[in-house]
Amino acid sequence: MALTIQQKTNAVGFPKPAELIEITGTSGLEAQDRALMNALYMHAHDSGDLAKPGAKWELPLASLNFSTHNTLDRVRESLSRLLGVQVAVTYFDPERAEEVVLQTVLFEHFITSKKGAPSATLRFAIPSELRGILARSDRWGRIKAEVVHAMSSKYAIALYELLRLRANMDNCVETFTYERFRDLLGVPKGTYEAGKDFKVRVIDPAVLEINGLSEMGCQIDLFRVHSRAAISKVTVAWWKKGAEEQRSAVQELNRSKLGRKARLRGQVETIQTQEAIA
Repeated sequence: MALTIQQKTNAVGFPKPAELIEITGTSGLEAQDRALMNALYMHAHDSGDLAKPGAKWELPLASLNFSTHNTLDRVRESLSRLLGVQVAVTYFDPERAEEVVLQTVLFEHFITSKKGAPSATLRFAIPSELRGILARSDRWGRIKAEVVHAMSSKYAIALYELLRLRANMDNCVETFTYERFRDLLGVPKGTYEAGKDFKVRVIDPAVLEINGLSEMGCQIDLFRVHSRAAISKVTVAWWKKGAEEQRSAVQELNRSKLGRKARLRGQVETIQTQEAIA
């Protein structure tokens, strides 16, 4: 049986364990927090020390690919959110022969240089129980760091990871209960509960960025028992893009984020025309 920790990061992406992709309780995280979390877990994975007792890691802050406007204070804000969130990790316990849920934090601690010198580093540790689960993981999705960093919607990042976990499955359609899907995407409870709000604020931005920036394409349909009922199910369909679609996504990844949403919506010509008229 192939294990996730035996896989190497390559051009297709970082092998992120399914147990981390399908965590719940992440509603307090922003897009940059999710990107930072991936960078740190990728560093831990690539070190080969993830299964070693008491393992700790250190890396240069400059290697985390934060935008130039992100000061050390903003990095610490992101680290604080990562420390403050409690997540639920579902996994199979071989000793009990059943699925169980671990409630845990994602990181034990962070240590950063007090001043943001060019040589500043970040030291961190991952809870031992969580490391044990990841060491036994045998399902993963390959996540491209450049795609995650390009996304501005935290829901797009969560959905992208769910799709990458399922990218090689024979079945390319899956139906989730509404609550389960919201939990997996990290939608805060009590927000965007109306169907229109959920579609406009969560689904549409996520699908737009996945279809425009990633190697995957997707379509999401919301279902109700009847027209006036609340949403009960969410069906997600996905596919791997063809060569031309992938080239378009790579081109967009290499362009400035300025005006990206307009480009992805196909509104660039309209905007240029309005500016010309003005």
